Amino acid sequence: MTKKEKKEKGKSDSNGVKLVADNRKARHNFEVIDTLECGIVLVGSEVKSLRAGKISLEEAYGRLRENEVWLIGCDIAEYAQATAWQHEPKRPRKLLLHQREVRKFARQAHEKGLTLVPLKVYFNERGIAKVLLGLCRGRKLHDKREKLRKEDQQRDIQRVMRRNRS
Repeated sequence: MTKKEKKEKGKSDSNGVKLVADNRKARHNFEVIDTLECGIVLVGSEVKSLRAGKISLEEAYGRLRENEVWLIGCDIAEYAQATAWQHEPKRPRKLLLHQREVRKFARQAHEKGLTLVPLKVYFNERGIAKVLLGLCRGRKLHDKREKLRKEDQQRDIQRVMRRNRS
């Protein structure tokens, strides 16, 4: 396998974590208060599709139903080679959490009006699909602009510092 093919497959971290999808827009639209790693229930063709990187977290969110957390709106594209046992791309998928995590994390979201947003989907070092779920508060338009302004200022400061070191 060439370097280019490896790059297309997905980025692998130094600890063996292979990033499948990163919800970059979530960090812009939401203020992340807390995060939690959880497993996800998938069928075979979904896993194959994930390994190929065919997932979209754009409209995905977590929802608490009957003491279980579900991932809603996550689009995992159909796997082309799976003929008879194809999965539905936008079906709700159960997230695997301990009951104490459900009580603490999901109920906190429900009570305080916060949102559960998937931030990343990746395969851990053992090859198991995981979702990094964030407990988030929505940002207003002026907050987003303020955040962008601060990031630009930080970038300018770093640029000047680098120039002065040389």
